[in-house]
Amino acid sequence: MKKALIICAAGMSSSLMAKKVTEFFANQNKAIELDAVSATEGSNKIKNSDFSLFLISPQTMMMFDKLKALGDEVGKPVVSIPFQAYIPIPSGIEQLAKLVEDNIN
Repeated sequence: MKKALIICAAGMSSSLMAKKVTEFFANQNKAIELDAVSATEGSNKIKNSDFSLFLISPQTMMMFDKLKALGDEVGKPVVSIPFQAYIPIPSGIEQLAKLVEDNIN
């Protein structure tokens, strides 16, 4: 099972997106799971977790450079989520799923 983590301001909207995209992958019989944490936990998760990919929510972009540098240090991809892929409607869910598939190791 591959795992990706959304890093968000408070973790609420990202939890919903993580759940929706995980369900999307399950319906396609793809072994990819998403989870979400708040920005305060993001740095620690990048350094000390088994996630293969880290996704930075639109409202947390001011932290992107710092989190990307941490990802580079530990050899894990850190990518930003565009606004249009962060909407809990079918098109947003599909766009986020594609972003994950294109970047996960």
